[in-house]
Amino acid sequence: MAEVLYDQIPSLDLADFLSGDSGKKANFVATLGEAYHNIGFVAIRNHYLTDAAQQSLYAAIQQFFALPDDVKKKYERAELAGQRGYIGKGKEHAKGRNTGDLKEFYHVGQELPEEERQRENYPANIWPAESPALKTVGIEVYRALEKTGLAMLRAIALYLKLPENYFDDKVKHGNSILRPIHYYPIENPDAVPADAVRAAEHGDINLITLLMGASADGLQVLRRDGKWIPITALPDQLVVNVGDMLERLTNKYLKSTIHRVVNPPRALMNTPRYSIPFFMHPRADMSLAALNSCVDAANPKQWEDITAGEFLDQRLREIGLKK
Repeated sequence: MAEVLYDQIPSLDLADFLSGDSGKKANFVATLGEAYHNIGFVAIRNHYLTDAAQQSLYAAIQQFFALPDDVKKKYERAELAGQRGYIGKGKEHAKGRNTGDLKEFYHVGQELPEEERQRENYPANIWPAESPALKTVGIEVYRALEKTGLAMLRAIALYLKLPENYFDDKVKHGNSILRPIHYYPIENPDAVPADAVRAAEHGDINLITLLMGASADGLQVLRRDGKWIPITALPDQLVVNVGDMLERLTNKYLKSTIHRVVNPPRALMNTPRYSIPFFMHPRADMSLAALNSCVDAANPKQWEDITAGEFLDQRLREIGLKK
């Protein structure tokens, strides 16, 4: 396949994949695969997340993050390694860095009946009493993004010449996370470390990430030639990118591309930014061993075998959420 340098990420219509038209479906798969092989990012429209649900969730998280820090900290559980509830300012840093990112966030996981949740060994979600809408709309958005993510994984499976439903059982009740983020205002830029940024350059841990439009610009993706290009999701789009687990599974054939959220100009550091990614994870027991079809003499196996659960545990320690 020819190597492509994109000036902007490709935009695709998920309705083409779901239409029942074999030609449109095949074109969607081919275009998606080319983008994921080259830059690891696309934007999609006609997904399952409604604009009304998106706006409601943004309103709910703005209400929560406006609460005093001591109130928010009631919902922080250190023993959960940041997997549910509130994670305070500067707690997370990019792999390989020590300076915390200029953000706080909230984690929502699978909302399952108690017996099923315990069988999967997931902690219960933590819901703030001060923002009750976060629970109702958070669950709605979680399920819409999970449904969209499953469709994307089916297209990825076809591109990899796997059965279309290859990922279905691996992500059913998967350890996926909805993460509302608040890049909080900085009133005095001199009071934070000189190298502190909203989100330092990193790759995502999971299979794929689905990101709804943020409240402000700032997301950038690192092209293969070293150039950073800006990424902005239009109001009707989701940005969907490859995570490290999928890169590992495909032996680097699909790219988990480094990205970051840069600080605004100094004069605008006192303005907030809100963003809501959905990190789609498989179940913990899924093997991330490289697919045989992605390993050959020209592209030997890059990593040792590991499960998704083991990989997640390793990464949580590397980014400072697990001690």
